[in-house]
Amino acid sequence: MKTHSDEKTVVDPLISAGQLKSLLSSEGIFVIDCRFKLEDVSYGRRAYQEGHIPGAVFLDLDEDLSSAIVPGETGRHPLPDPAVLEARLRELGMRNSDHVVVYDDSPSLYAARAWWLLVWLGHSKVQVLDGGLADWRNQGGKTTESITVKAWPGNFIARPVADMWVSSGEVLKHLDTPQWQLIDARAEPRYRGEHEPIDPVAGHIPGAICLPCSGNVDEQGRFLPASDLLKRFEALPPDRELVAYCGSGVTACHNILAAVIAGQDMPRLYAGSWSEWITDPSHPIATA
Repeated sequence: MKTHSDEKTVVDPLISAGQLKSLLSSEGIFVIDCRFKLEDVSYGRRAYQEGHIPGAVFLDLDEDLSSAIVPGETGRHPLPDPAVLEARLRELGMRNSDHVVVYDDSPSLYAARAWWLLVWLGHSKVQVLDGGLADWRNQGGKTTESITVKAWPGNFIARPVADMWVSSGEVLKHLDTPQWQLIDARAEPRYRGEHEPIDPVAGHIPGAICLPCSGNVDEQGRFLPASDLLKRFEALPPDRELVAYCGSGVTACHNILAAVIAGQDMPRLYAGSWSEWITDPSHPIATA
């Protein structure tokens, strides 16, 4: 995986339940539980307290993996301040040398956001638990209610990678140019403006292609083989840089992760996504 302005690579952005089981007791494994539900924002912390992978710490999408919303200016999940997230990870005991594994109990929707953020902050040794907590349990993995407190201080230093995300102004500038191709991770009814359950305005950014992130995984929530994912991306217009967006910059990371699994160049993230785009009434909107 290569990122913009960066030559660090990860052999595989995914790790299986079996692989994690064999590594879990090893020195330097740092597991993050990032379960979340948009319709029940306290769910993730409750679920963590009721049972999680041994040794895992918890990060909340709203509190840790996003910064505060500024009404009328930002989307629903603005990127966190790197210094704030760095401090939180240090508090939890994360070290620069750690092999980080992130998981959730959705089809890795929130784990993909955590993965992207860690790569953005310069930590390339991070993997997503393929199939999440469900596959962990199906493979005989144990869970615990014990809250993890690391016996050592963290020393993680955030070194944000340049050019991994773009602003609404940059998106607007490139709308009528052939250099970029926007890909929308939301379901087709939301893309077409037929159904919008979350945001006050329906539709999509003009020129965007709908590439629902649900198409990246199988019925068990595991990512499709790289060859199958590659077909999804090869169907897009060639010779264009991909820029991923969604409703708020979360599930877009799932498409970015899928592209990396497929061996593609890492797409950039329009971090504010649709919920930020519609805060400016002058921004064009497309439907159908």
